[in-house]
Amino acid sequence: MITRKRAFRGALTLTVALGFAAAALPAGAVERTPTAERTPAAEAAYARATASAPSNAAAASDARLRALLHRLTTVDGAPGAFIEMRDRRGSAVLTDGVADIERRTPLDPDSRFRIGSMTKTFTATALLLLVEEKRVHLDAPVERYLPGVVRGHGNDGRRITVRQLLQHTSGLPDFLDHFDPRDIVMDPLAHRDPLDLVNIALAHPPEFAPGAGWSYSNTGYLLVGMIIERVTGNTYGEEIERRVIEPLGLSETSVPGDDPTIPGPHPRGYVRPGDDAPLLDITAVNPSVGGAAGGMISSGSDVNRFLGALLGGELLHPAQLGEMMRTRPTGGSDGRRYGLGLESKPLPRGGRYWGHTGDFLGYETAAGATVDGRQATVMVNLGPGSSDAQSDDIQAAVETALSRGRSALSVGQR
Repeated sequence: MITRKRAFRGALTLTVALGFAAAALPAGAVERTPTAERTPAAEAAYARATASAPSNAAAASDARLRALLHRLTTVDGAPGAFIEMRDRRGSAVLTDGVADIERRTPLDPDSRFRIGSMTKTFTATALLLLVEEKRVHLDAPVERYLPGVVRGHGNDGRRITVRQLLQHTSGLPDFLDHFDPRDIVMDPLAHRDPLDLVNIALAHPPEFAPGAGWSYSNTGYLLVGMIIERVTGNTYGEEIERRVIEPLGLSETSVPGDDPTIPGPHPRGYVRPGDDAPLLDITAVNPSVGGAAGGMISSGSDVNRFLGALLGGELLHPAQLGEMMRTRPTGGSDGRRYGLGLESKPLPRGGRYWGHTGDFLGYETAAGATVDGRQATVMVNLGPGSSDAQSDDIQAAVETALSRGRSALSVGQR
């Protein structure tokens, strides 16, 4: 799930002002003073750490990674930051900050966390496996699988294809643009039915005619989950578990449904209601609001294993993987392109990488992989962050890790 961060922060600020949050969140508000850390001295320390990095390419990358993680937990204000990176020679983990701001416990290298919109890559993979079996056709209308579901205010499932749902070219409104986040804060354990969330979006006109543009829509992936369920007779989670999680042995990955807990070692997840507000603990939240668009839990190790297996052809036949990697521009200036649940972006030193970003209440993540066997996953336990700088630094950490080349990992190797 991708949250609309500025609107979300504004709504959460109003929530606190109205006095809702303390009663609604299980752990209440916890004081932290990130504004004291966002100082010229902190910025200068980050600059010194980067500038004084050794000339050796791998060591310089490691120094920059440490500096970026420290920036995330100081200048950007996140409690903790984590990166798991690997290549064909091994894996390494770096952490900074804390998993719990009350106990001040460090982040566990095997931490699980909510992966938000990285769920879309898992969901798309499960759908493309049904395409392989000829049970779903990418260019068939949504109406074939969900008759009468997509209707209203100019939205029409007879004109929208399954491919367009997967590639965000359907024109369907994103339900998050019309969803009040205070509803989650006031009742974080409530179940949210995917059809109800879809209908929130369908009460508004489309962004554009199907296929005529690109606009990120979580609504489309809720519908993809519903298609998987209609075709198989199983929940989308059961299909992801059977087709992806179990074959790859992803023991730290789950599709929790309505379960508000995170199994295994995990950092607490926090939201920041306003620039100078104390953090709120929202670790326990019903993930059904994300569903097939953003409700999964995983770890850095498992996400990297999944992306490596996906790009390596372990999950999809070449034809379906080729469809997934057929991209179109998203309209930004950063060279980002989007395929079917998988996006690509240029690396600073040349070439491209593949992956996804993810936001869910309490956590922000990003992961990327190259076709020659490098992967990196970054997580912070703050979402939404206090500014877009957090997202930029997370992305920079992924790209720095992937740009380290084929040299052996030199820090925290395991």
